Amino acid sequence: MRLLLLTALLALLGCGGQVRGEDDYCFGKDAQRPQTRQFSSKTAYQNVKGTNIGKQYLVPGCEPKKMWIFHRHGTRLPTPSTITAASTRLGELRDLIVKNYRVLRTKPETDALCVDDLFAIQMWKWNTSITVDIEEHLTTQGYEDLRGTAKLYQHYFPTVLPTNYNNTYYLFRHTDTQRTTESFKGFAEGLFGDSKVALAVDIPEQDLLLRPYDYCPDFKNKNYKGEGSEYQKYITSALWNQTMADIAKRLGFTVLADDDIKLMFDICRYEQAWQVDRTSVWCGAFLPQQVTVMEYAEDLKYYYGSGYGFEENTRFNCRAVQDMLTRLSSPVSPHVVAYFAHSTGLQTLLTALGMNKDDVPLRADNYDTMSSRRWQTSLLGPFAGNLVAVKYDCPAELEKEKVVFFLNQNGVELDWCNVGLCNWSDVLQRYKTIADANCDEYYCRSGASAGQTVVSLLATTLLAAIVYLMH
Repeated sequence: MRLLLLTALLALLGCGGQVRGEDDYCFGKDAQRPQTRQFSSKTAYQNVKGTNIGKQYLVPGCEPKKMWIFHRHGTRLPTPSTITAASTRLGELRDLIVKNYRVLRTKPETDALCVDDLFAIQMWKWNTSITVDIEEHLTTQGYEDLRGTAKLYQHYFPTVLPTNYNNTYYLFRHTDTQRTTESFKGFAEGLFGDSKVALAVDIPEQDLLLRPYDYCPDFKNKNYKGEGSEYQKYITSALWNQTMADIAKRLGFTVLADDDIKLMFDICRYEQAWQVDRTSVWCGAFLPQQVTVMEYAEDLKYYYGSGYGFEENTRFNCRAVQDMLTRLSSPVSPHVVAYFAHSTGLQTLLTALGMNKDDVPLRADNYDTMSSRRWQTSLLGPFAGNLVAVKYDCPAELEKEKVVFFLNQNGVELDWCNVGLCNWSDVLQRYKTIADANCDEYYCRSGASAGQTVVSLLATTLLAAIVYLMH
């Protein structure tokens, strides 16, 4: 009898001899892990991709003829600063958390780490093969992300995406980065079985189509996360401060720097995206509701940086919209156009097209009422996020040309279309202002760099001074 009582008592004990709460959240044992769908731009594509394309791609009486694709690169490695911090500071944090629980006995009475999550953190080690010389490179999972999307779209649109490569029929282009180059190769392998078969067109010296933000100081310099911004208001709010305090307490700290919490969250998101069939031990540091609070900060940052937070953002990706309209309007090849670019390009494209726009703007003070918001970057722009426009010919219809937009394999429902099926004439009318615009003047003057802009302004000022003196 005594042995049974002792066994029961030991089962109730947590680490360091403290009684373990029966309701402590355990990420390692959570079969659903809904928070992995809330990692903003670092969300794994496999966790949020659509599942209804099989019901949405068939349009009765119509035949798909053309396709235009804007594809974010797949899962990548972190930036140099994050790699450096992960290989140094994160190991220190690991040891401090274990010490808090096992030596200092500062485990909280509620919302503590479960035994499994604590042990997983204790055993964690940084992958030393990830070094700064391969920063932001595409991962193996990232390559598979793109290979997978190509195969899926080819499965549903075999007549539009034939398995034999033809450089007139297909047009591919990527930015001048390793991660988009390799993403293109993964996509090509998915379509043709061999990544070396297809060729991408040359990258222009100024890539105004896929990286317009590199040449637009006005876009870069707007205040979307600095002092006075909604993002800054949010991360200094009572809600945010309490969430940070709760996370610190959960890990056994009295106080913990926001940068340390952000580092743990970033590595949680990266590791979860690198190996979607496993769990990142650092995700166990956060309760699901804490991730929801942190996701909203990311959404605020992107909403004002690339979304509807500033009206002028709707005009920024002018060239991509014009390219889509021109390519799909043309009766000749290329029949498939696929671009491989970055999250800012994808988000500003969605903004230009008026997709996923909320009736109420996202603000620092309305977190509680925005749980069903349309602008949720985890769903809009995950790793390998993609917008696909499929043009249909409908000979028996009054409107003989139609289009369906797919965002991450989900049909996009626009309020001016018929349950996702849009008349092509309505598309042209809807985006006529952008179609007719001079993109050099629509947002940024001729995509000039900051240096070029300054020189131009100086020249104008000098000319004005000369004219003034002559009079």
